[in-house]
Amino acid sequence: MDSQQFREFGKAAIDFLADYYDNIRDRDVLPSVEPGYLINKLPKEAPEQAEDWKTIFEHFTDSVVPGTTRWHSPQFHAYYPTGTSFASIIGGLLGDGLGVVGITWMASPACTELEVVTMNWLGQLLGLPKEFLNCSPGSGGGVIQGSASEATLVCLLAAKDKMIRRLKSLNPDIDEDLTKIKFVAYSSDQSNSSVEKSGLLGSMKMKLLKADPSGRLRGHTLQKAFEEDIANGLIPCYVVANLGTTGTCAFDPLDELGPICQKYNAWLHVDAAYAGAAFICPEYRHLMKGIEYADSFDINAHKWLLVLFDCSTMWVKDGYDLINAFDVQRIYLEDVKAEIKIPDYRHWQMPLGRRFRSLKLWTVMKSYGAEGLRNHIRSQVGLAQHFANLVQADDRFIIEPEPAMGLVCFRLIEGDKITKKLLNNLTEKKKIFMVGASCKGRFIIRMVICSQFTTKEDVEVSWKLIKDETDTLITYEKVHMKSITTMNENIKNINMCEKSK
Repeated sequence: MDSQQFREFGKAAIDFLADYYDNIRDRDVLPSVEPGYLINKLPKEAPEQAEDWKTIFEHFTDSVVPGTTRWHSPQFHAYYPTGTSFASIIGGLLGDGLGVVGITWMASPACTELEVVTMNWLGQLLGLPKEFLNCSPGSGGGVIQGSASEATLVCLLAAKDKMIRRLKSLNPDIDEDLTKIKFVAYSSDQSNSSVEKSGLLGSMKMKLLKADPSGRLRGHTLQKAFEEDIANGLIPCYVVANLGTTGTCAFDPLDELGPICQKYNAWLHVDAAYAGAAFICPEYRHLMKGIEYADSFDINAHKWLLVLFDCSTMWVKDGYDLINAFDVQRIYLEDVKAEIKIPDYRHWQMPLGRRFRSLKLWTVMKSYGAEGLRNHIRSQVGLAQHFANLVQADDRFIIEPEPAMGLVCFRLIEGDKITKKLLNNLTEKKKIFMVGASCKGRFIIRMVICSQFTTKEDVEVSWKLIKDETDTLITYEKVHMKSITTMNENIKNINMCEKSK
């Protein structure tokens, strides 16, 4: 493919994406395909000869596109949002197109320095303490990871290294291997699955502590767990607090957990993957009260800030905690000596190579401005409240727990079985997509405002789909129950007749 073909293919791709989003409401949310559809459709071997871009594009539109879930449909309400915007698409294209790998500053100075700048910008917008910023006098700063899962693991490994260094400074003769197996990590039983996985990958026991009825990990619960483990010869090392749990968007009280972590020298990592983006709006910052106790903080800009995956923004109070854990020197990685504070990001992550992720964050922040991003967050919270009002007006439903950010959880009063049936029926029809969760032992349906294109009218369309399916389901259940009752009465009458003979 030469530059002229690249221009033609690129224009066709841009036109396709523009049309795709302009007509996003014209297709079902879920694709009508079966498992294995693409594996069976595509050739078993790679093409021997080159194909022209028009053939490739035709195969893309005919084979690949029909099997994609429309994550940005206004009727996509599952999981949490995955960000996109035309600004981010262009930023991603430019970043990938430059083809740089930011392993050191010299490998691509702009790749490193734009990340420093954008992480300062975003950290300031979020209202983070200055200790977390690259522009602060201290050793804190921000770095873009691939995902919140990656951030949680990176910080666990750093916490592990920091703890063993502290203990060896107190007793140089301790057995490092025997000591490390005593380290324990803690989080809420409402945490994302990636938190538990970080313990597996980082070889640290991860205890998932019971949350309170509101889904929050409380200070007294953590204190008790620490005391019990210390009494048993274990060492509390790492705590993951949630600001916006996956299931119900509950917020752990950092002002309760933080002092306990500080007292026992345990690392406090704050996972605010979804809801943390809302802190760019001052009215939500009370939810991160106690953030000054955190050692690290992470949000997924690729969830609620209109940035394409992957762009997980993580800040630490002390970058040397990461450097000490991940610093591996090689002659071929020697870099220039700078008189200003520029982080060597290869020591702040697990991989050596780094993508130019900051470019798409930069294009979004410049295209929307802080005001535009705040308007986006506030709009989606408002749309979620509108949906909650519609649900509350129907006495067949109950909202539980209270709506949080762009999430509304609800269930049918008649019970878990019929609520699950409602969700399954809606999923099978592919017009709307939601997923379930558990709250206080009950099955609930999660409805999240995900698409940037969602309007008040779209929310009402989603509610109508839910309401109409509920009407059909309840009518069917009543007829079904009546049939069973009639059948039981007939059987009873037959048995009575048999006895009378």
